[in-house]
Amino acid sequence: MTRPAIKFVPALLCAALIACTVGPAYRRPEVTLPAQWRDRPASPAASAPAWPEADWWRAFGSARLNELIAEAERSNDDIAGAVARVQEADAQARIAGAALLPSIDASGSGTRQRGFVPLEGAQLGNSFNAILSASYELDFWGKNRATRDAARAAAIGSRYDRETLALSIVSSVAVTYFQALEARDRITVAQNNLDNAQTILRGLVLEQSAGIATALDVAQQETAVALLAAAVPPLLQQFRQSVNALALLIGRTPEDLDIDGTLAEVISPEVDAGLPSELLSRRPDVASAEEQLIAANADIRAARAALFPSIQLTANGGFESTALASLVNPRNRVYALTGGATQPIFHGGALLGQYRYTQARYTELLTNYHKTVITALGNVENALIAAQQTALQQSRQADAVAKAGRAYQYSQAQLQAGTVNVITVLNTENALFSAQDALVQVKFSHLQALVDLYNALGGGWRRASSG
Repeated sequence: MTRPAIKFVPALLCAALIACTVGPAYRRPEVTLPAQWRDRPASPAASAPAWPEADWWRAFGSARLNELIAEAERSNDDIAGAVARVQEADAQARIAGAALLPSIDASGSGTRQRGFVPLEGAQLGNSFNAILSASYELDFWGKNRATRDAARAAAIGSRYDRETLALSIVSSVAVTYFQALEARDRITVAQNNLDNAQTILRGLVLEQSAGIATALDVAQQETAVALLAAAVPPLLQQFRQSVNALALLIGRTPEDLDIDGTLAEVISPEVDAGLPSELLSRRPDVASAEEQLIAANADIRAARAALFPSIQLTANGGFESTALASLVNPRNRVYALTGGATQPIFHGGALLGQYRYTQARYTELLTNYHKTVITALGNVENALIAAQQTALQQSRQADAVAKAGRAYQYSQAQLQAGTVNVITVLNTENALFSAQDALVQVKFSHLQALVDLYNALGGGWRRASSG
């Protein structure tokens, strides 16, 4: 390439430094946040607001849950797809940024030609050339920079989307695991009550043969046994379906996973919600919504810049010769420098329509950002009240189970003493079964509420930059 052409490329880059930008600068929307959560628990920890750790699920004290979540993070197909989408967005950002740099191409050719020259006859000739060409669009109005900025914001947003999805998957693994344990515990309660009812039935049959109990007593207990037996199959179905759902979440086939354990082994951690003013930096979905706004704002700048003239600069330089041996001889240098400007005049309203579209798109995403923020606030408030009330319900239900158990023991003793009939025993038996079954369900509801609270707080994620 010749020296004038070589000097031309840096000149292009210097010219880009004087480029200006048209269109609005981005400013984060103002959203009024409450000073405190309405349903924040009054506890010593509340005086020092804290946030969940990155591995928040370890607070439940379940080694099996830790293993399942680690496997989901490695093998879940949705997370793998989100990682691929991040790579796609990075590639798009690289493509969009390429317009800010000159494009340089090299070419070479050789030609042998036979032609006819009057008075001289047929002639043979050779032609060789080696050319290095550079082209550059001067980004005077900032269109290419805005396009690059929009792609970069989309790439950053894809990372936040991946974090949002990962948090959702981890939360689903925890809830589904607890649901499987709930089904196992309910099966255990139902089976224990069924075994106890069958024991009573056998005793009544013996008493009937001795003339102490009546056929009605036996028939009523047989009905109770049948009802308890009928309660088991739906619980077995729920358990298997929960395990199958869990297998899908961790990337396994249903046949390859089984679950044991009990909800009694799971700890119910205390979760503090921090301060509402910090929530926007703790939720990846809020961060993603803002990156969409940033990208839309950049699209507005790019669409506005498209209304102004575009300036293209090109340079070609190299060597041309009839002999390959003398191709790079300085006397055979050739070059060309070209500059041109194009001003849009009439495009059927396409450019103006695109500009107005980007403005409307930004307005739409602005409402989406506001909705995402207030939804996040609502998620936390709902999760806080659910965690509080299910904890209270669990405590009261445990008391109800204790009282129902004592009543059942009294009724059995009095039945053996002959002071009450079998109806009384059946009533206390049903009350105990219902109370025990309800306690298992309430414990699951409380654990689910805690997972929802962790999820609403953004898990342990924190935005690296608030800008």
